[in-house]
Amino acid sequence: MKIWIDGQLVPQDEAKVSVMDHGLLYGDGCFEGIRIYNGRIFKLGSHLRRMWDSAEEIRLQSPYSMEEVERAIRETVSANQLTDGYIRLVFTRGVGTLGLHPFLCPVPTVFVIADTIKLYPQELYESGMQIIVAERRRVPRECLDPQIKSLNYLNNILAKIEAIDAGVLEALMLNMEGWVSECTGDNVFVVKDGAVFTPPPDAGILNGITRQFLIDDLGPSLGLPIQEKLFRLEEVYQADELFLTGTAAEVIGVTRIGDRVIGDGTVGPITRRFVSEFRARVSADAPED
Repeated sequence: MKIWIDGQLVPQDEAKVSVMDHGLLYGDGCFEGIRIYNGRIFKLGSHLRRMWDSAEEIRLQSPYSMEEVERAIRETVSANQLTDGYIRLVFTRGVGTLGLHPFLCPVPTVFVIADTIKLYPQELYESGMQIIVAERRRVPRECLDPQIKSLNYLNNILAKIEAIDAGVLEALMLNMEGWVSECTGDNVFVVKDGAVFTPPPDAGILNGITRQFLIDDLGPSLGLPIQEKLFRLEEVYQADELFLTGTAAEVIGVTRIGDRVIGDGTVGPITRRFVSEFRARVSADAPED
């Protein structure tokens, strides 16, 4: 595998980040996960704009322009001969001192990985996932804005550990006020009486690219407009259907939360319509902007 790092494509074993890099020392940096479908890079423009927004929020100035990073991504995909796969774009603060001071790191590190990915077993897309509710709450927006897709994912990781300890692969997280927020790596959608709704950004979520694609495009095209609203866990338990979205997860149904069955315990018809339409759209002509 070839990795693009700081302007060069190198073999994986030659792609090195310094132990003095603040991305490693403090989780100081940001990243994007991006999918490749049938040779097209899904929503690349949206991912790059979000990457630049994250970098601006932490006052990290990329040494490369957005256009240069886009070229680096396409070059990396080509070098690894991928027509379907996953891209990880990373900006770190760069090499600095052992103190927190971010502006003593003169040059950020930039790298691009392009490889294959399989987040969940295929059978779960047919039978539905089981998840839990994490005891760990989402970090309040006032403390760390979740719209910054930072290298520090410890809040999510601790909730993910709860899921793994419970023998499942995902956990639903609430915010400090008790509103449903998101899962550790996926956004949440509820279906009730034919209506589809999802938590708004101020519930403490990362506004996922796939989430927004469903809201802006797939929902309207299916005649299923999606409403953003705050809701409690009880509304999730009483849902007819529940599904998750994410770059790696795509669209996947949830049929059980802990010992509670959602709906009739199967992946529901509206979820299946979203899954089918998503796969059809990205396999045929995935939008790149």
